[in-house]
This record gives sequence, structure tokens and C-alpha cells, in this order.
Amino acid sequence: MAEYESTIHKDISLYYEDKGVGKPVVLLHGFCGTHAYWKYIMEELSSYYRVIAIDLRGHGKSAVSEEPFSIDDMAQDIDHLLKQLEIEKATILGHSLGGYVTLALAENFPHMVEAFGLIHSTGAEDSEDAKKGREKAINRINEEGMKGFIEELSGRLFADENMEEMANEVEFVKKLGFNTRVNGAQGALEAMKNRMNREHVLKESNCPILLVAGKGDKIIPAEKTFTAQGPHIHHTLMEKSGHMSMIEEPNELLDAIIGFMGYVDEHRRNNQK
Repeated sequence: MAEYESTIHKDISLYYEDKGVGKPVVLLHGFCGTHAYWKYIMEELSSYYRVIAIDLRGHGKSAVSEEPFSIDDMAQDIDHLLKQLEIEKATILGHSLGGYVTLALAENFPHMVEAFGLIHSTGAEDSEDAKKGREKAINRINEEGMKGFIEELSGRLFADENMEEMANEVEFVKKLGFNTRVNGAQGALEAMKNRMNREHVLKESNCPILLVAGKGDKIIPAEKTFTAQGPHIHHTLMEKSGHMSMIEEPNELLDAIIGFMGYVDEHRRNNQK
């Protein structure tokens, strides 16, 4: 599996893994994660498609400046990287924070997005309570660093029934979170707090859309993910997952993605007739 780092602009560089050949599929992880969230998905998916799994700015091995940034800035990072890779169109699949970035890509760079998916994410903006929670998290990280915040966050990521059985995976996710840059985490919290409502993107986009929710998700419940309907919109409820189906039910998520990609391929062929 080839690993790369690419300078996007100024002090921003993105780290990513690039594997497989064929139509490109871009995987964007959630808050305080890295491309390693997709460890159980990438190998099999890359036997059918070219899969590019990216560390968002300030996460994993990707750099970030001290300047504030927005979800739209993070989307522009991905647009720049895909242009550098000479990719004209891709399917973008975003988990949680990565889903917010995906929606910004779909709105701001629609020519770049052949299809997209939200995995445990939503088109809605933060509620006032959620915005206060983001501020509290920013202040906590400022005062205490990442450890206590990630310990608390990790307890909400997995379905209750998976916390003990998947203790090693919980620790794996914690470790990734501990290593997130402080300014990356705080910048992403600010960006999520200030993000706009993009439910209209879900309702107005004509491209294939995949919506995945976890039955036991304590962060983004299914009703906040499944807000749009249509023949081109595929809903998948992960029965044994919380917020982390790529780790909690990787085989089931992989089946959903491969099934969706089959529909994307069919949609492309029909439009070429």
C-alpha cells in the first residue's frame, strides 16, 4: 500500500494512502481519527477500485497551520489533492466530520463528485447546545490537552454492547485520538461549530448518494442521517454499530459500499448512453 504526503498550500500538507486501480473512491475519516479508521475496508475495496484514504488537515500525519479554518477550507484541501492526482471525478465517502467535508465538496465542487456517501454523518448544522459543547471541548483541550477529552469521547463512539467485546478496537481509536494535534482538534471543533446546514445538498443533488447510520449511534442518530429520500439515495442501517461501523461491522459496511458502487457504475453507464 503506497503512502504519500502532498503539500496543498501554505502550511497545509495532506498525508494519504493510495491503493488499487480503477474508478477512484475517496475515504474521509471522522473527528480525531485518521485514514487508519478504514483499515478493515480499504484492502478489499481496493481490489475493485482505486481507493484514496486521506488524513484530514490537523489529523494523523497531515499538517495544519495555527490559523482558523472552516469545513469549506477542508473541502478545498481535498479538491486540491485530487487535482494534483489528476483525478477529475471521484466517489467521496465521509465519516462524521468527513461527511461534513464531503457535503461541502458536493456543493462547492460538484464537477469533482460523481457520487458521495455520509457514514454516521448529517447535513444538519449544530444545535445551540452542540455549539456550546464544542466551545467547552475547545476550552478543555486548551487546559488539559487531548487525553481526558479523548477518553470521554471514545466512550460514546461504539455501541454499548461493543465497548467490552471490542476493547482492543476502542484502545486503537483512543490512541489515534491522543495523537491528534491540539490545534488540529480545536480547529476542527471550531469548524464543525460554525458549519452551515447542507441538507439542501442531499435533497437537491441528482448524483448517487449513500447514507449509513448506526442503530446504536450516540453521536448522530439515524434520523439525523436519513433526512433525504429518492431512488438515487441508498439508506443502510447498521444494526450492531454505534458511530464506528467501519470498525464495529466492517464486513457489513463493505457490502453496503460495494453494492452502492455497483449502482454508481450502472448510473454512469446509463448517463453515457
